Amino acid sequence: MVSSPHEAMHRIFQEYPSLFSRLSEVLGVDFPQSTSTRVEPTDLTETWPIERRVDTLLRIETENDGPFLLAIEAQGRKDPDKFASWAYYFTYLLEKYRLPTMLLIVCQDRATAQWAARPVPLGAPQWPAMTLHPLVAGPHNIPVITDVAEARKDLALATLSAITHAGDPDVGVILKTVSAALRDTPDAVAEPIVELIAQGLGNRPAAQQWRNLVAVDLSFYKSPLSEEIRDEGREEGREEGRTEGQAKSLLLVLAARGVEVDDETREKITGCGDPQLLSHWLNRAATASTTEEVFARG
Repeated sequence: MVSSPHEAMHRIFQEYPSLFSRLSEVLGVDFPQSTSTRVEPTDLTETWPIERRVDTLLRIETENDGPFLLAIEAQGRKDPDKFASWAYYFTYLLEKYRLPTMLLIVCQDRATAQWAARPVPLGAPQWPAMTLHPLVAGPHNIPVITDVAEARKDLALATLSAITHAGDPDVGVILKTVSAALRDTPDAVAEPIVELIAQGLGNRPAAQQWRNLVAVDLSFYKSPLSEEIRDEGREEGREEGRTEGQAKSLLLVLAARGVEVDDETREKITGCGDPQLLSHWLNRAATASTTEEVFARG
């Protein structure tokens, strides 16, 4: 399973192409209501040697204003070289498709979002030829969705909320809200949401919380992530079974040799979850005459 937050930040628009219509409302930008949206090829490579690819490219149709292009870039950190790349994407798409073109940058931290959102003049400082001013979505302007009914009404936006707030203290509340909203959702709808959020959280601490929520709240649900969690649970169960059996064997050997075991020692043995240590104690118990000899170091 791919676990890159970068992928989740733009791939959500491939899974839910109509999401931008709702997002533009949230960001306060007046775009015409779309009638249909199509995912376009992301390859912007020229015939001669340089390969360039935008993360996600959508062609959005509207009823009265015609189609426009939406190029979506996921940005994880400040990178001054990106301004030239974004300007290239924009002008290339404008030239190739001859359609109004919008550049959307999706971020997961406020500093990067603020950096990406500022207008950047391009060209000579005495007379910039153009100004790059993309639309930016991030934790600074995507709402923290904590109402289950609201999340259920717009699962795509709730998913984007979880992804863009992945590094925020509030993300736990969003994750609980989304997991609750998914409980009565068909598998076909829930699957991309579960996987996109797992991708978006990456290696952050909240990733484990999401795994726990998927394992408990969505225990009936089958997806690559949930199957992975179940496999881990089965392995943990087998491990617990092994240590429990070793502890019982150790107590039986000590009883057979007439070695007295008090409550504290019994708790120490049954509470040990290390199979190697239990095996070491079991070997010593075969010749030990006291519990001190079993637990002695060295």
